[in-house]
Formats: sequence, C-alpha cells, structure tokens
Amino acid sequence: MSKIDGASSYRRYLQGDNSALEELVSAYGDALVRFAYCLVRDSYLAEDIVQDAFATLMLKRRHFSERENFRAYLYKIVRNKCMDALRFSKKRVPIEDIENMFVGGDAEAELALSERNQTLYRCMQTLPPQYAEVLYLVYIDGEKPKTVSKILRKSEKQTYNLLARAKTALKERLGGFYEDE
Repeated sequence: MSKIDGASSYRRYLQGDNSALEELVSAYGDALVRFAYCLVRDSYLAEDIVQDAFATLMLKRRHFSERENFRAYLYKIVRNKCMDALRFSKKRVPIEDIENMFVGGDAEAELALSERNQTLYRCMQTLPPQYAEVLYLVYIDGEKPKTVSKILRKSEKQTYNLLARAKTALKERLGGFYEDE
C-alpha cells in the first residue's frame, strides 16, 4: 500500500470527499487497532476504540496546519480513548490467537518470522502497558522517539528512558531469545 498524507486526506474529507475518510481508515485502521490492543488487551474493545476514534474525527472536524503530524494526532485520540476505557473497566483479557502481523518470503522463512513475531508480541503483552505502548510505537509502527514523546505526552528524555526500561524488561522475559540487532 502506498503511504498517504493523512492531513491532506482529512482536509479532503472536511471538504466533502467521503472517500478520503475511507482512505484514512484503510491506511491507519489496522495499526491503530494493534496499538489499542497493546493497551487494553481486548481485541473487540480495541476495534471499538478505533471506530470511536474515527467517529471523533468525523464529529470534531478539526483543521490541521501543514506543520502538524496527523498520524500522531490519531494515535493521541486512540491512546486517550484507551485510557478512558481502562479507567472504566478493570477487565483484562489474556492474549489469545494473534494473526500474523508480518509476511515474509518463502514458506520456511515466513513461518520462522511469524513465530518470532508472535513470541515477541506475546511477551510484549506481559509487560506493563506503558512499556508495551512505547515498544509498539517505536519498533512495530516505526515512529520516531520525538513523535512518540508527543503521543505519550512525555519529554524526549523520558521517552528514551521508558524505551530503555521496556527493552530491558522484554529481554528479561524472552531469556536469550531476543537479540538486539
């Protein structure tokens, strides 16, 4: 899938182009659901939260300047909605079946990569939510620490410290499986 400019698609939506909203859902929806799942650990709730986040976009109709990061704005909406959901429900659902998040080349390599990623993802789910959140944003979603600090509402230094603690905790949980590349 080609990378879209979320802010320009959203501006098109604000001008009446409903297909632009579909582009946003298609481009960001799956990643936002995985991010929400890292926090709430309930796949149905994560999907509901992301749907609610897109409904917020439709209802609030906030305009963006060229300097703003639309993607970070989406993650903030989802994160805030996750925090609200966690405040109102202390229910935690253990991790169940996780679909393959990555696709590799040949069948053996694909299977090995899939197993490795599932193991990493399962271990991430045993970490405190703030650790899973920062690891997901940096390593799975590929966000820069500067953007992550805005999403998490922390300084860059705090974000780097949180990331270091999260990596250490993940390494301890994996017990030699994880090799820092």
